[in-house]
Amino acid sequence: MNGFSVSASSPSNIAIVKYWGKHGNQLPNNPSISFTLSRCHTETQIKVGENGGAKYSMQFFFEGKESPKFQEKIEKYLVDNQQYFGFLNGLDLVVESRNTFPHSSGIASSAASMSALVLCLLKIEQKVSGGVAPLDMRKASFLSRLASGSAARSVYHVMALWGATPSVAESSDDYAVPLADIVSPVFKTYHDSILIVSNKEKSVSSRVGHSLMNGHPLAEKRYATARENTERLLKVLQNGDLDAFIDIAESEALQLHEMMATSTPPYKLMEPNTLEIIGLIRRFRQETKIPACFTLDAGPNVHLLYPEAYEKQVKSLIKDNLLSYCHDNQCIDDVVQQ
Repeated sequence: MNGFSVSASSPSNIAIVKYWGKHGNQLPNNPSISFTLSRCHTETQIKVGENGGAKYSMQFFFEGKESPKFQEKIEKYLVDNQQYFGFLNGLDLVVESRNTFPHSSGIASSAASMSALVLCLLKIEQKVSGGVAPLDMRKASFLSRLASGSAARSVYHVMALWGATPSVAESSDDYAVPLADIVSPVFKTYHDSILIVSNKEKSVSSRVGHSLMNGHPLAEKRYATARENTERLLKVLQNGDLDAFIDIAESEALQLHEMMATSTPPYKLMEPNTLEIIGLIRRFRQETKIPACFTLDAGPNVHLLYPEAYEKQVKSLIKDNLLSYCHDNQCIDDVVQQ
């Protein structure tokens, strides 16, 4: 076999209904729905050769430098799920990965990086087997989920649902499904301006945060609310009710952080400037009637969501009122992936 290379790009995503708490092998305790972003993505290339052995060999480079930590993570993923990756045996892999967004910028990079890796691996499988059909995106979502739960949603554009829910027959805890065909046109224009309150590593990782939901006194109530909000949001996405969207998005964000504050041990990831920005966004919406809202990931940074029709006004709000609360005046502008 002659050497060859494959490449793939995959974006980050931001959940509106939050996934927090899991069981089994990366299975969610409640469904989630996310916007797929476009500018914040991971680009991965894998150069493939033969190593003359029975197993695969690998080198991993992140932004041009060897990264033992990431390589160890990828190797563990491949070992844990070796039943899906037998086609790699005998191959030598040189993996090169880079992000289009700054490290520690508050963007959830694992969703982008692991889904990009999986897309590359499926291209290798296709090349080795001689296949020519388009990649199976459901399989890509399934394998991405095994690497990083939220990565299941990143393989689809516009919006995705991950987790079984009654009104979507094909929905599953095993993989995400696309929502682009049901989404009202207004949501396809949405911007996500990510206000970087802090670029420090989180004091409590998402992995630990998920585990603290086990035995949490409010866990079952939270899961029930998330299921209800998933069904509500699916209707809102179809009818374009922006007021209802705002209500769901902001309440979900605050509930996520409430779970952190009431876990054992309790912890908080929001910072004073996070709360200042949230207050200013709400005041702006009240005074202007512009449907801008916030959501939060598992960290202090604020995602400011709004339709493209209001870009000029919201950009003025950011420049005049919000940047001063950001680390080094840093804001990353992104849009929904079409």
